[in-house]
Amino acid sequence: MATPPVAAPLTTTPKSTPVNVDTPAANVDDYVALTNVPSFGVCSAPANPAVAASPAGKAPCTPVISGPWTPGATKVKIGGRPALHQGCQATCAWGGVITISTPGNEGKVQVS
Repeated sequence: MATPPVAAPLTTTPKSTPVNVDTPAANVDDYVALTNVPSFGVCSAPANPAVAASPAGKAPCTPVISGPWTPGATKVKIGGRPALHQGCQATCAWGGVITISTPGNEGKVQVS
């Protein structure tokens, strides 16, 4: 879990550019840590081994995301897969929940 919750840009992949939009859009498969989902600064999740080993109880955030964003859009597809929207989230193995906080061209995600 990031301390405090932090917003960071989501990075899309080239397959994610719809034909009617000038900027890339993300789909549920854009969940790869440090490729699509950036570090969120400092992690304080006790389940994170780096945090547990740190005397300060904090360590650099490196998200560990094991699967696609959920739930994804039911009608809009990007690259044949459900598009991301504000209701989507991904879970970090260390206990954080990553959400889409600013959908659209800004593409911000937040972990809490």
